[in-house]
Amino acid sequence: MLRQPAFLRFWLARTLSTAAFQIVAVVVGWQIFTLTGSTLQLGLIGLMQFIPMLLLTIPAGHVADQYDRRSVVRVCQAVQAVAAAALALGSVQGWLGAHGIFAAVAVIGAARTFESPTVSALLPGVVPTESLPSAFALSASAIQTATILGPAIGGALYIAGPTLAYGAIALVFALASLLVGGIRLERAPPAREPPSLATLLSGFTYIRHHRIVLGAISLDLFAVLLGGATALLPVYARDILHTTPVGLGVLRAAPAVGALLTSFALARHPLKHRAGAKMFLAVGLFGLATVAFGLSTSFPLSLVALAVLGAADVLSMVVRSSLVQLQTPDAMRGRVSAVNSMFVGTSNQLGEFESGVTASLLGTVPAVVLGGLGTVAVALLWSRLFPALRDVDDLAKVRAPG
Repeated sequence: MLRQPAFLRFWLARTLSTAAFQIVAVVVGWQIFTLTGSTLQLGLIGLMQFIPMLLLTIPAGHVADQYDRRSVVRVCQAVQAVAAAALALGSVQGWLGAHGIFAAVAVIGAARTFESPTVSALLPGVVPTESLPSAFALSASAIQTATILGPAIGGALYIAGPTLAYGAIALVFALASLLVGGIRLERAPPAREPPSLATLLSGFTYIRHHRIVLGAISLDLFAVLLGGATALLPVYARDILHTTPVGLGVLRAAPAVGALLTSFALARHPLKHRAGAKMFLAVGLFGLATVAFGLSTSFPLSLVALAVLGAADVLSMVVRSSLVQLQTPDAMRGRVSAVNSMFVGTSNQLGEFESGVTASLLGTVPAVVLGGLGTVAVALLWSRLFPALRDVDDLAKVRAPG
């Protein structure tokens, strides 16, 4: 059932869009560190993506519920293609500096603020409801496939120069936009609601009144905010593991290798029992793997730690994503997904800023190790604060209230 053309188009478009974004992360990270040599500047990359997310999340959710979700995604991907083309032009003409890169990153961050919740809300309209847990696992495999290929390709392209890399990014975003336009929906989109302050804020209201959704979303915010070390990978690659831009690409791809294998396993064998408890165990393992990576000075050991980290992260993410979508009515999915995207983006982009600041104050290794221990502590605390989330059993039986 998940082999239908609509889902295949969705999967391929998401793979391409995510791959392009991953190439951006590698090229921008290495270029900024080359230009400035500053861990704080690396952290600012995350901040430049977080600011538009913070400002635009509420309207993004409203747009996802008011307009054709396919059209919204297409426009977002086209905007990112234009931003990448501008970076390529600036690189080839020699006027691109750190400020220009930060500006383009902010534009890409704004477009992804609209794209991410809309894509999440679009998926339940592409496949039947009973297939959603498997669809989310396969959707995660699209992200992980892109995360494996994108960084490796980005590192290789950067050797030939940032112009080629940015040009490739623009083409990939454009192709993803074309694919989304051909998706046919399983169900008609929800009816529009008149815009008002209440409808704009209704995603927050819904989450606040549903403990399982609140616990799932907030867990990601605090756990990954502390445990994310990806912003410091250029430092590990150059100064600790003594590798090249290609090595950096391999490091960025390593978590996706473990995640991809896990996502395929979850698509074939969805969690039937104790899904909530397994999610909390996965978050704890994510934190421990972060600690192991932080202490490692061996390239192979670092790759293993990152692969375990990725496997644990995707298991937790599939459970959280399934619960958020299955516990939310279709007419609300855009707004709830927007809030969820803000929390996920906060944990990733703001987490990168936090990692950069902490590393500049305490050093790179202490920052990563303390963050991983903090993630373990969050998993233990949240399992006590949200017992209903911990006690979720079979995801296939979860339905929206009412």
